[in-house]
Amino acid sequence: MSDMTGADLVDLDLSADTKEAAARALAERMAARGRVTDLEGFLADVAAREAQLPTGLDGGIGIPHCRSEHVTAPTLAFGRSARGIDFGAADGPADLVFLIAAPAGADDAHLTILSSLARQLMNAEFTDALRAVADPARAAALIRGEEPAAGDEDSAERASADGEDSVAAPAAASAVAATAPATGEPQPSAAPEPPFRIVAVTSCPTGIAHTYMAAESLENAAREAGVEIVVETQGSAGFERLDPEVIAAADGVILAHDVPVREKDRFAGKPTVDTGVKAAVNRPGELIGEVRAKAARGEATAGGAAGSAGTAAATPVERGGEPGEGYGTRLRKWLMSGVSYMVPFVAAGGLLIALGFAIGGYEIDKAPSVTDHFAWAQADSWAALFFQIGGVAFAFLVPVLAGYIAYGMADRPGLVPGFVGGSIALTVNAGFLGGLAAGLISGAVVLAVQRVRIPKALRGIMPVVVIPLISAAVVGFLMFVVIGKPIASAQEAMTDWLDGLSGANAVLLGALLGLMMCFDLGGPVNKVAYTFATAGIAVSDPSDSAMKIMAAVMAAGMVPPLAMALATTVRARLFNAAERENGKAAWVLGASFISEGAIPFAAADPLRVIPSSMVGGAVTGALSMAFDATLRAPHGGIFVVPLIGNPLLYLVAVAAGVCVTTALVVVLKGLRKQARDSVTRDPGDADPSTRTPGAKQPVSA
Repeated sequence: MSDMTGADLVDLDLSADTKEAAARALAERMAARGRVTDLEGFLADVAAREAQLPTGLDGGIGIPHCRSEHVTAPTLAFGRSARGIDFGAADGPADLVFLIAAPAGADDAHLTILSSLARQLMNAEFTDALRAVADPARAAALIRGEEPAAGDEDSAERASADGEDSVAAPAAASAVAATAPATGEPQPSAAPEPPFRIVAVTSCPTGIAHTYMAAESLENAAREAGVEIVVETQGSAGFERLDPEVIAAADGVILAHDVPVREKDRFAGKPTVDTGVKAAVNRPGELIGEVRAKAARGEATAGGAAGSAGTAAATPVERGGEPGEGYGTRLRKWLMSGVSYMVPFVAAGGLLIALGFAIGGYEIDKAPSVTDHFAWAQADSWAALFFQIGGVAFAFLVPVLAGYIAYGMADRPGLVPGFVGGSIALTVNAGFLGGLAAGLISGAVVLAVQRVRIPKALRGIMPVVVIPLISAAVVGFLMFVVIGKPIASAQEAMTDWLDGLSGANAVLLGALLGLMMCFDLGGPVNKVAYTFATAGIAVSDPSDSAMKIMAAVMAAGMVPPLAMALATTVRARLFNAAERENGKAAWVLGASFISEGAIPFAAADPLRVIPSSMVGGAVTGALSMAFDATLRAPHGGIFVVPLIGNPLLYLVAVAAGVCVTTALVVVLKGLRKQARDSVTRDPGDADPSTRTPGAKQPVSA
């Protein structure tokens, strides 16, 4: 760890008042050492990590940290504040601040060393020594582990002895239990009662600090409680899976995580405490007590059939989410679960329908069924075949949407009522709005049924008979009798409104859809706009307004990746090597209507890339609507241009948006580079008299 920190990265009189100022002060030391190439970019990454979860810990510790492409090598800077700085810890401000920086592609060896430091922060002697040290060089040596935390050899020996005693605690506790009671009549010989066994998983967004601190904290608390624990740390350096035999023998499970636990199903059927990673750092003893209490009550996560007693197993959305998510976030994920499963049907069905029109003309929808008439040598027969296959695929859109919204809420038991409700939505002409309602209602009904306690004898038939029967009947009743017709009326009103759009109203709608398509590049807002467009054409005879909307949405979605590709070509010096390489791939992704091709650029510089993309997308969407371009296919990019109404003007709209976004990105990045260069050349940054002519500045080893 000698190359990760040093006296020049230690500030024992940190004067910052806020966590942002503290991070900047320590990051400037990293930049002076050559470990940070872009100070502002690195601080933005630190702030983004801080926004995910506060990095303050009980005991007066703050550990801002992140992985960043602006870091050249794993680095640690340490600051000590006399007044304390608020990092969001429950017990107050932090006086010890550790800024940990890891490159985006840090190797396992470096990250393992950083994780060892994170574990050391749980050692009171280590933190006490840092609070008492007066020399930066000695502080750096303490952090590197080059001298014991206590000031003399006796304290080091005591620490070693304490460590040995703490490791032996579970065995000692078991031995005490085995010999109890200490007084009274002699007891018959019996095998000692085995200690309570726990397996745990810890993980945090960056996998550098909290992951390993939580593990250390749980292990220390387990020693004090006299229980056995084995912790799997799912950190940046990868993770070593727990032995299946260890999991099988465990009496309880603790999952302390702020990112999804990998292979979570391994722990099904065990008493489980599922919480955030900071809970394991700050109150590990409570978590151990909680899991022991659950085991005593016989509570366990469902490992088999739905409807078993105990805590229900995580749904697909919960397995991919984060602890503590609000209802709004979960609702969005439920809806996106349905949309994500629906999109392949949209793409396959829409392209097949468009191919049928391209081969057989727009009268192909009146062709007889291919089961009655199909001539191998006639193009019209093949066109009718493609059109009819696409129509069948489109018929699944609403049922699939409803079914997988319910699946996201309630797992597999939600599929039956979801598909039934979606099919009823089509029957009563409630369309996509009916599908959304059916999916949410189906998931809610299944969750309600699962909460009812039922006799053990009936649990085996719950997922096969009882839940599908009750949930399908309830959802069917609601869709047919209660809400189906009102939703159908709302769907019809929305269709009439779209059909009546013309002139300025249509152009404004195109601009709005363009903004939405470029706001999050394949995220929820983008998917809302795309689903709105595909809902209009997912009928046998879509209106011109619906096809105009589809054309505008696809055109706007092509803008961000094409613009980034063009920008890396015309102003390559504004982008790093990785971005220039991504720019080559963005040509193909953008041409194929894959907005996600711009995500690497947006993630690296969101304040310049995303607004620029939104402006260009709005221009393209508005022009596409103004040019009356139409599109029957829901996907395909430039490869379906022959199927577009007014194709030349459509391409002009796309080109205009690409040029606007490219120009804005180049200008904004150029201004940023000029500002950074002026700061670098500022004569106040250093005293010229102290520099040796021709001397090189320090760089990382």
